[in-house]
Amino acid sequence: MTTGLIPGEQPPDPRPTGGLPQQRHHPAGQAAQHVDNRPRSSVITARAAASFEPVGRSVASARSFVRDTLQGWGFADIIDDAVVLTSELVTNAVVHAGTSADVLCLRSDDGVRIEVADLYPEREIPLQGQAVNMGNLDREGGRGLQLCAALANRWGVEYTPTHKQVWFQLDLPERPMGTRAAGPSLPSALLPLADGRVRVAVVQIDRTGAITSWNEDGEELFGYAAEHVIGKPLTDLAAWPHTPGTSTGIAEALQLSRWEGSYGIRAATGRVTSVYASHLRVRDTTGEPSTVCLLVRDHERAVLQTPLRVPASDTTTSPDGQSTDPFEVFIGSPAPDDLDGLLQRTVERARDMLDADSAFLLLATDDETELEVRASTGLPSARQRFARVPVEAGPGRYGSARMPAVHDDLTAVPGAVPLLRGTGMRSVVTVPLKVEGRLTGSLGVAAEAPGRYSNEEALRLQFAADRIALAVESARLGELERLRRGSLSFLVEASDLLAGTLDRDQTLALMAQMTVPTLATWCAVYTIADQASEPYLSYVLHEDEDLIDGIKSLLSKVHPPDPVPTPGARVWSAPGEAAHQAALRSSMRSLGLNGGPTRQIASGIGPTLATASAVGGETVVLPLVARNRVIGMLTLGKPTDEHFRQEILELAEDLSRRAALALDNARLYSERTAISQSLQRSLLPPELPEIDGVEVEVIYRAAGEGNEVGGDFYDLFPIRDGAYGFAIGDVCGTGPNAAAVTGLARHALRLLAREGLSGPAVLERLNSAILDEGARSRFLTLLYGELWPQEDGSAKLKVVCAGHPLPLRLRQDGTVEPAAEPQPLLGVMDDLELYEQTVTLDPGDVLLCVTDGVTERREGTRMLGDDGLADVLTTCTGLTAGAVAARIMRAVERFASDAPSDDMAILAMRVPGLHKD
Repeated sequence: MTTGLIPGEQPPDPRPTGGLPQQRHHPAGQAAQHVDNRPRSSVITARAAASFEPVGRSVASARSFVRDTLQGWGFADIIDDAVVLTSELVTNAVVHAGTSADVLCLRSDDGVRIEVADLYPEREIPLQGQAVNMGNLDREGGRGLQLCAALANRWGVEYTPTHKQVWFQLDLPERPMGTRAAGPSLPSALLPLADGRVRVAVVQIDRTGAITSWNEDGEELFGYAAEHVIGKPLTDLAAWPHTPGTSTGIAEALQLSRWEGSYGIRAATGRVTSVYASHLRVRDTTGEPSTVCLLVRDHERAVLQTPLRVPASDTTTSPDGQSTDPFEVFIGSPAPDDLDGLLQRTVERARDMLDADSAFLLLATDDETELEVRASTGLPSARQRFARVPVEAGPGRYGSARMPAVHDDLTAVPGAVPLLRGTGMRSVVTVPLKVEGRLTGSLGVAAEAPGRYSNEEALRLQFAADRIALAVESARLGELERLRRGSLSFLVEASDLLAGTLDRDQTLALMAQMTVPTLATWCAVYTIADQASEPYLSYVLHEDEDLIDGIKSLLSKVHPPDPVPTPGARVWSAPGEAAHQAALRSSMRSLGLNGGPTRQIASGIGPTLATASAVGGETVVLPLVARNRVIGMLTLGKPTDEHFRQEILELAEDLSRRAALALDNARLYSERTAISQSLQRSLLPPELPEIDGVEVEVIYRAAGEGNEVGGDFYDLFPIRDGAYGFAIGDVCGTGPNAAAVTGLARHALRLLAREGLSGPAVLERLNSAILDEGARSRFLTLLYGELWPQEDGSAKLKVVCAGHPLPLRLRQDGTVEPAAEPQPLLGVMDDLELYEQTVTLDPGDVLLCVTDGVTERREGTRMLGDDGLADVLTTCTGLTAGAVAARIMRAVERFASDAPSDDMAILAMRVPGLHKD
């Protein structure tokens, strides 16, 4: 390896002691050049490397890499020179040479060495004793070595057969001992405001995002002891200020080499504490990376914040003579690729540019009538969450966000800037963001001292706003497009879920689970039974399940919102006011101001304050309107100091319309099912009588979802002393029409039998009653009989089988035979000639009566049939009536895999043996 040097310079050791091993190679045919190998005192204390593809955007990425690395190392004084040199050398590699570039940063005690290598080695090797030709200063390329000579303390070029490497060394400027940066002396009134003791929480995060270290100041600031948070992800505590699903989160910020900014930490009380954070990515001696986070209260940010100042001019010229994009100068490079990140960096840079105490940026709604707060810094958290202010706040140019405005002292014009009311800010300058003459937003900076700003500062801020307006609008439109796509997907999924159930309670649960936490932090669903009823709190859900009971208790003490059918969301202030009063009462009790002992109530303070914090933000109510009637209300809430954005409210309104229809459908279905089941239950016998000397068991299955009674029916009832009537029948068809004939038949049988009529006479009169129904009549198969238990232990039966499957008699020896003969069915002919048959059941005999749903059970082309039923019955010898019925039903169910398509009824009667079975 040969080193080309500027004449008169000492050659540096390209790998100082403590760094990487040094290897030198000499090209073939060349003698080794003189190299100074004297050891140097500097030691490599850190290194960072990155490779960049041969594309134009790699130059900006390399600049950002070097800037972030040196800023993380604390070398702010040499960042500008290092970035300029790196930019030129990487441009030569990826643009002119067309190869990838490897950038290596080496930190030592007295400075930094940066190496840029490419894969296009130069064959002409400059020698140390020769004059170096820098080339023509007027040509476009080839200025990299000239810049190195002009800016670097030492530099060189190293060649190998495979690559070329240019390195430069920048030494740190000498400073007085102990001085890193200094600011001017200020009057006490202008010093940053801090508490009596500034607490800095030091939190260390491992590569997985889990907390590994938590100091005492962290416990004081947020209320968590170290043992309660170590091992938990920081994302469980961080309240990142962005729109869900559309921007960078805390997890991504922890992966950056260095990051500064504002976010919230959810304290043990449930309240979000705004903090200013400084993140530094480090690695230990084993190479394991972690992130050190320093956190202070947001109003004490001056303790951590790195001062950044941007020149007031609209263009910036780099040392190589090229102009830099004003947008990049203001925002920095690389610019954030998400809207929230862009807006947050904008307000921070605007505040720094005018040396302000706070800054804010608002975006206009589609109709340009309101402005929505999307980013702020240095203001209370209540001003940071989608709060809205009108575009035209008052008459005149200073009351309109469409024109720049400068206010020397807000105390002289209270309410001129509603966003700053009660913040302590006195002087403010605001400028509009416009794209093609259309108002898209407003940018403002404010200070606690009066008279800080003039028209000159307004022009500077307007210039910056003009540079970023198009980028902000483009990012906003991109966010809206992503949000609309996500909204469509969300609504499709919600519709599918709501359409998949007709259960009222499940519908209420789905409504709440779809809104929390996607649309709101908590929600409550009120239902209205009828127009004369008050709204009833039916369901409450919070993303933290421990707070649900507290919210439910709080809402139960608040009068429900009025059921107004007007579409759209309206603000409901009652929960927030009740939460504030509850928190105030808890605080007073904790201080003993209610006249009672504080020790007894201390245990209840935490949950009450947590509940108050959870409900203390913005609450909106959306009506649930179905079929032109308000059937309930969907209430959505945010925790303290948070607001809803308009896009979320529009999505919630779409969801409420779908949920209202689903809830009303569930109500109608529940009412219909309740009525149907009540009517069906009236068609079944209330209970079976106990018959001395005879065991009776009935199994009934109605086909169809929600049906308790179909076309099949059974009955067993006393006729007179010692005599009982029994029946099992099948009406043609299933469902409500068949059930109507079922009711007619069952009640007519009881009435006619108790009149003392014989079996054939009872069925003949029933046949006439069915025919009298006209078009509603249906034919009916019926097995009717009368039973008399005998003193000798047997039972005497008289049966009439009118078109019904024949009853089967099982004897003790296992033989099975029909117990009756078939006769004409009912509901077809006027003149019937029926007769009854007498059957005697000896002790141990079983009489089995079934409907055709049992015998016609099918599996493909196979059918159980009368023979199959008889075969099953032969296996039931010695079983009780209940066991016989259960075995028959089990055999029927196993015969086919499909669910039964016909009603089934099984009536089993058994005469016990002479001895107790």
